[in-house]
Amino acid sequence: MTDSESIYSVSELNRETKRLLANHFRTVQVQGEISNLSLPSSGHYYFTLKDAQAQVRCAMFRGQQQRLRFKPANGDSVIATAQVSLYEPRGDYQLVVEHLAEAGDGALRLAFERLKQKLLTEGLFDQERKKPLPSLPERIGVITSPSGAAIHDILSVLKRRFPAIPVLIYPVAVQGDTAKFEISAALAKANHDPQVDVLILARGGGSLEDLWAFNEEIVARAIVDSKIPVISAVGHEVDFSIADFVADLRAATPSAAAERVVPDATILLGAFASFERQMQRLMQQKLLRQRQQLEWLEKALRSQHPGQKLQRNAQRLDELELRLRHAMLNRLAHARQQAAVREQRLYGNQPLAAIKSQQRQLQFFRQRLQTAVKAKIKMLNSQHAAAAQTLHAVSPLATLERGYAIVQHHSSKQLVKSISPLNVGDLLDTRITDGRIVSRVTDISSH
Repeated sequence: MTDSESIYSVSELNRETKRLLANHFRTVQVQGEISNLSLPSSGHYYFTLKDAQAQVRCAMFRGQQQRLRFKPANGDSVIATAQVSLYEPRGDYQLVVEHLAEAGDGALRLAFERLKQKLLTEGLFDQERKKPLPSLPERIGVITSPSGAAIHDILSVLKRRFPAIPVLIYPVAVQGDTAKFEISAALAKANHDPQVDVLILARGGGSLEDLWAFNEEIVARAIVDSKIPVISAVGHEVDFSIADFVADLRAATPSAAAERVVPDATILLGAFASFERQMQRLMQQKLLRQRQQLEWLEKALRSQHPGQKLQRNAQRLDELELRLRHAMLNRLAHARQQAAVREQRLYGNQPLAAIKSQQRQLQFFRQRLQTAVKAKIKMLNSQHAAAAQTLHAVSPLATLERGYAIVQHHSSKQLVKSISPLNVGDLLDTRITDGRIVSRVTDISSH
């Protein structure tokens, strides 16, 4: 009897086989000759890759074809970079091709993949070690051929986007036996220039062999050692180099690198204008708040002005003076009343002796009364003089004697404290120490 759990359906078997193939082989490179090439309307490539002894079915989907440098044809000898897989509906073993290169580039492609894997293992492609680009560089360094199209594209874009930033060009050979040394030396030289804060490493498109200087390990490690952020802009969008993987940023083209390294000056100017308008609004709001606070402080100061306190004290002094006079009159009236009562009593006693005695007593009391009244009046006069002297010390009249004046509006009798309520032609009453002056306003000016 066979355990039912060990029996696979065909679908399960093909699915498990596909998984085992993918896990075991990962990505492989296979060299062979294209045959049975099929180009359906879907845009995918289907073909057989063969050598003298064997063949294998291959599929290359449309999305992977953008990186092709040539158009495949039957009989081409190629190197395929692919995933080993299984087409489950038919159970066909096949390669899912990610990239095709003509066999002449095979040795270079193999060296490329080996170095790529080595640097990847060392962590030199990790995003964490890559440096951010400055938002607005002070000076841009460009490492490229001084006569190539790349430098013209970069300078044209920089001039259009932000012409104020200076550019320092490090001329190097970008292909040939000495190119890798010149590029490495230029990277080291740029790192000793304190004014350069971003580098563009660039060249135009070409074959794998043309671009090989940017796949050299010495160049890759010079980029990694750079303290200045490096943008790799090598070849066209479909080209990838080792420099692209280790650089702090990969640009599809030299022009794209120039677009990325500087902002658009017109956008920045628009942002600055917006910031300026916002700052003006904030300043106006702050000035308004300060003006309101100043007005409040002026009102508070006006309420505590010495003139206001002087007016209140003058009114109090007038009130005390009136009370003093009233008290003196009451005292005198009371004394007269007592004298009248005594006089009536005197007339009530007709005997001469009593009269004389009463007259003497009356005279005595009169003298005492006069003496008391005189003393009281003297005391009150002394108090009145002291109060008058105190009153005079705080009186506006004393201020007038020192040369000041009190100005009132002729019609409303309001004190004039400011020029704001006055108009040319208004009549003014000016009080000085010995009289009043009536004048007419002919001119008004501020301090």
